[in-house]
Amino acid sequence: MKFLITCAGTAGHINPALAIAGMLKELMPDSKFLFVGSGREMENRHIPMAGFDIVNIKSSGFQRKLSAENIVRNVKAAANIVIGSAQAKKLIREFKPDAAIGTGGYVCYPVLSAAAKMGIPTFIHESNAIPGLTTKLLQTTVDKVMVAFPGLEKYYKDPSRVVFTGTPVRVGFDDFTKEQARGKVGIWDKPLVVSFWGSLGASRLTDATAEFIAINNEVGAFRHIHATGGGEEGMESMRNTLRERGVDPDNLKYTELRSYIDDMPVVMTAADMVMCRSGASTMGELTAIGKPALLIPSPYVTDNHQEKNARTIENGGGAVVVTEAECTGKLLFDKVSALVADVDALDKMSDAVKAMGVPDCAKKIADIILEKI
Repeated sequence: MKFLITCAGTAGHINPALAIAGMLKELMPDSKFLFVGSGREMENRHIPMAGFDIVNIKSSGFQRKLSAENIVRNVKAAANIVIGSAQAKKLIREFKPDAAIGTGGYVCYPVLSAAAKMGIPTFIHESNAIPGLTTKLLQTTVDKVMVAFPGLEKYYKDPSRVVFTGTPVRVGFDDFTKEQARGKVGIWDKPLVVSFWGSLGASRLTDATAEFIAINNEVGAFRHIHATGGGEEGMESMRNTLRERGVDPDNLKYTELRSYIDDMPVVMTAADMVMCRSGASTMGELTAIGKPALLIPSPYVTDNHQEKNARTIENGGGAVVVTEAECTGKLLFDKVSALVADVDALDKMSDAVKAMGVPDCAKKIADIILEKI
């Protein structure tokens, strides 16, 4: 079997694609895989690291705000669709895939639309609670639209094409029990809170997190691991902000600062609660391991889709949502400290968020694909 897989841009697109490819390879070891990207750094780094080949075609997104600059960008984007479609057709003729699968990003449109026109079974996975522009454009073209949360058929023109699969997650999230993960992290004496944010709007959250750390440094309500992000610059920004609050970053009593959490599956599994943004990939990971969360959606993303993701989890009982506009360290501390002190409430949240996930999600997606071939 040969599988053409297309994704681009973010972990929310790339991680599910790698999980699907990994499952198909596990089920059919002799299969061949070719990824198609848009030339961005993230897919060109992570996909080869996972052992898969990738080629890039022309692709760019449309700007929705009207301006002279965006009109020029949209003309270029339209031209790229024409070029990318021709490149996609050439790739398909040469590779001869048995199926084409997309997990998000503008590059999915020329690849999947070309594959469908050439009679190849096509599939798209939508990790967000509402369909993105590419999914909207492809929803009546592909054979199946696979969605991250239950009850999303109402957002699609043809509900019969929509199937709830959950979002497959990167390797490692089912390797440990919470007790095993706590042992690896080495924290037993207090509840553990883990926090991390994306780069957009990080300065505001750096201030709130520093206040959060300062309060807990005095109270000691829980242990805390925080990933500053942004490499050395992000770490130094957090350390300086702590100093401004009169807290010595070299003598934190209950918080461990990291630039990046390399062992994220272990650390998230060990946590009693997670504080984070609400991107698609992270939501998939929370539902996979049943982890209660305090979510601060990024307001800087298209269609405010992170808040829609977060509210879906909150409405299901698995999370508390705080908007960035209302976010302060004191508010975060009050909410988190109250929750981690209430074991019964955390258990109910854990059960609720776990119920929104799909065990063996990647296997379910692989089976849907194989049934159509």
